[in-house]
Amino acid sequence: MTVEKKKKRLQIPHTFVFLFFLALLAALLTWVLPHGQYQYEAVDVNGTIRNLVVPGTYQVIETGKKAGVVDFFSSFHKGLIAAADVVMLIFLVNGAFGMIIKTGAFNALLSTLLRRFEGKDKVLVPLMFLVFAFCGSMFGMLNEFNGFYPIFVGLGIALGYDALFGMAIVGLGAYVGFAGSIMNPYTVVVAQGIAGVPLYSNTWFRVLSFAVFCAISIFWLLRYGSKVKKNPLYSFVSRQELTIELDSGTDRNELVNIKMTTKHKLILAIVILSMAWIIYGSVKQGWGMMQLTGVFIFMGILAAIIDGWQADDIAKEFIEGAKSVAFGALVTGIARATLVLLQDGLIVDTIIHGMVSQLDGLPPVLAVQGMLVIQTLFNFVIPSGSGQAATTIPILAPMGDILGLTREAVVMAFQYGSTMADLLWPTCGITVVCGLSGIPYDKWVKFFIPLFGLLYIAQMILLTLCVMLGLQ
Repeated sequence: MTVEKKKKRLQIPHTFVFLFFLALLAALLTWVLPHGQYQYEAVDVNGTIRNLVVPGTYQVIETGKKAGVVDFFSSFHKGLIAAADVVMLIFLVNGAFGMIIKTGAFNALLSTLLRRFEGKDKVLVPLMFLVFAFCGSMFGMLNEFNGFYPIFVGLGIALGYDALFGMAIVGLGAYVGFAGSIMNPYTVVVAQGIAGVPLYSNTWFRVLSFAVFCAISIFWLLRYGSKVKKNPLYSFVSRQELTIELDSGTDRNELVNIKMTTKHKLILAIVILSMAWIIYGSVKQGWGMMQLTGVFIFMGILAAIIDGWQADDIAKEFIEGAKSVAFGALVTGIARATLVLLQDGLIVDTIIHGMVSQLDGLPPVLAVQGMLVIQTLFNFVIPSGSGQAATTIPILAPMGDILGLTREAVVMAFQYGSTMADLLWPTCGITVVCGLSGIPYDKWVKFFIPLFGLLYIAQMILLTLCVMLGLQ
């Protein structure tokens, strides 16, 4: 009985439960905290007009609204409406890109790599890692890779390494790519949109982040694999410890035998051209979320037509793709309920003023590290990147104004902290990855903790560089 009670105490509440009580706390704070506001001024930052906080102008006012019962429960509706542009982006982009996944073009690309670099592990492993990382970085792909984990667990063993090595090619690659996002619509686009930063600004710095994170991770993975190959006793996971049954390799053989067809080549070409189109539109024509979503929908439908789908098939697969991200989309809207209550109660600036007073005097280089810590810890309770952006960016962006941080530095701190910890916290996607791969979570943590330390140091250095360069 004691053991059962202990287990119950250790259970982590559902994300929606946490968000509900976070909104409730916000409602209660409207009765406790003084209502107040800063003055804001419109400032031209590299051609974009932003409303920035004027430091030292905070004043207590009497016009704030105390949240009642109806205000509290209706805030979830208002939050979904307030976050409608982000929620729609998540649904529509994933629905469109899900169709591209179903065409099998990415499977064919992996199959080509497996055949072409057979027996050349030192080349093959980094290439496959970079494919998953690139897809995570550019398109925000994570759940789309779920079917690959059992295959790559078997592949890792077949190549003379172990199951954890195979799992890490996919999982570590995808999540590290997500953290070093270059064009990810679920983190970069959402966070920049909320912070008022021009879409896809400072892409070169994100490319640098992507390269640094991937280089460190590939080094760590190959180092581990080399030790396992020399001495299997070094492996963190024996074949007997796997919680899934591996077949004789049929799934891997099926993957290897997928042929790259002309259709697949055309679809991959369309994806590349669409990404170039989005970059051009964002840089040269000032595109936002709406235009980006339009290109994704066009890309998905065109790929489906090339693959020979009927109109009904396109509709059905689009719906399936959108359904797969319902959780993340709803988290984004429900998370916004907290901000709605704080804004209606005119206590957002009061909270910012209180936080800034604690950090007042800190140089920007140290202040941005504090934001990285906040985002990393916050990811424990809101594992959705877009949901975390909706919750934290509205508060941290103006706070950064007062502390002398650019909005881009705040967005970069969010981008790093909101994803890298996904590979660590048990509330995040890594537990799903471990389950699909049959790898005990504690074994993964043993492998990942030292790497997390290296990556965290890299994040701190990159954020310092971002502040010193004054990236806007």
